Amino acid sequence: MNMTVLFGLFLFIVVFLIVRMPRLLFRFIGTGTIRLTIGVLLLLILNGIGNQFGIFVPINIFTVLLSSILGLFGVGALIVVQLFV
Repeated sequence: MNMTVLFGLFLFIVVFLIVRMPRLLFRFIGTGTIRLTIGVLLLLILNGIGNQFGIFVPINIFTVLLSSILGLFGVGALIVVQLFV
């Protein structure tokens, strides 16, 4: 292949990545922020309702990550851990 064709392909790939990456990065940051917010809200609701039954799960980075990644199953796992520990 000619060197100009290889340089053209390389330039096309670099421009494509520069244009495409910010959109993917912002989508990743946006979904992560929404999931973290939902995780914190789930823990706040759990502590509000669970306080009547003697269940309290501390809100720290580990519990927030678990509840944001696993959702309701993560909150359920935190309740089970709190009851048995």
